[in-house]
Amino acid sequence: MSLLDASRSILVLIDFQGKLVHMVHRPGMVLESARRLMRLADLFEVPVVLTEQYPKGLGPTEESLRKVYDSLSTPTFFQEKTAFGCCGDAGFENLLQQARPGLAPAKRQIVIAGIEAHVCVMQTVLELLASGHEVHLCWDAISGRGEEYRKYALKRMAAAGASLTNHESVAFEWARDKDHPQFKALSALMKEGQPQ
Repeated sequence: MSLLDASRSILVLIDFQGKLVHMVHRPGMVLESARRLMRLADLFEVPVVLTEQYPKGLGPTEESLRKVYDSLSTPTFFQEKTAFGCCGDAGFENLLQQARPGLAPAKRQIVIAGIEAHVCVMQTVLELLASGHEVHLCWDAISGRGEEYRKYALKRMAAAGASLTNHESVAFEWARDKDHPQFKALSALMKEGQPQ
């Protein structure tokens, strides 16, 4: 597993929807970390994919997250799905191809945030790994209804080959050097305080 490279990365946010998002373990930390990941993706021109699982039943993306997503200038992609794992939807691979044209799955670095860890996130991650993608799990932006669900899902995904990381590590890997033109903006974002 290599360091993240902004030119190969795609940020995927999975199913941060409705009331469910407020029922997960540490919702404040998860939502704030996801919002920061999108703002960081914007700084480093990393495409962002947002998915919703059966919104008719589960509701739309949480309002503050959707507001950040809608404000992004980096390329954005949206998908409604009925399959639990994103890869189970025929259109998902097409979105990844659009996000990084000409980049083969083995060259893509997929940064993951989402809920629920043990269902939609895990199925997506295991399928991405099986198709040759490099997957980076932002543990601070992934959760489920209960700490154990989250903990053991993260363990299983890591054992399958995904890399555990967090939004700050992602930021500093995308920047790689304090002389990066976006480092001051990155630094200001990190000074806003730790997600709770």
